[in-house]
Amino acid sequence: MTILRTNRLALRPLLPDDAEDYAAMRFHPEVAKWLPPAPGNQDERALLATARATIDRFAASWQERRLAPWGIFLNAKLIGHGGLNYVPEFDAVEVLWALHPEAWGKGYATEVAEAALNYGFGALDLGSIFAITLESNKASQAVMTRIGLTYRKRVDYKGFTDIAWFDIDRAAYAERTSTAAR
Repeated sequence: MTILRTNRLALRPLLPDDAEDYAAMRFHPEVAKWLPPAPGNQDERALLATARATIDRFAASWQERRLAPWGIFLNAKLIGHGGLNYVPEFDAVEVLWALHPEAWGKGYATEVAEAALNYGFGALDLGSIFAITLESNKASQAVMTRIGLTYRKRVDYKGFTDIAWFDIDRAAYAERTSTAAR
């Protein structure tokens, strides 16, 4: 499992002890409206069980693929999750982020997404990385554009229809980062 530090954030795999804080972030109404819904019962115990299962799924992905979303920590406080995620429905790796509303508008999503792209194209040698969001999520689309992804198409995913798909390949990323370094 990989741990990264950005200028302001610590990115580390979520642990079982993070489940309560993770559930509070992931199922906050302003966060949940942008993500696939939790299965079944939505009471507090069920949401905590779903958070634990998600953390277990992320841990398995770290073991199997060397990637999964990290917990995003600011001054040791969990403020979201973000990083890379393999999506079997598309047989591809996505860059993703979800932040507690108190962390919105501060550049954290961009910071995490840039670190994830660097890890994916560098350490993992991926050929391409995509991101998806609802058409109405203009803030996430702005992050996608800011990190160099290009709009390509519409897709359906986990009950959401007409999702905006952005992506970048290794060559475009290398060009973008070498230009930025100049």
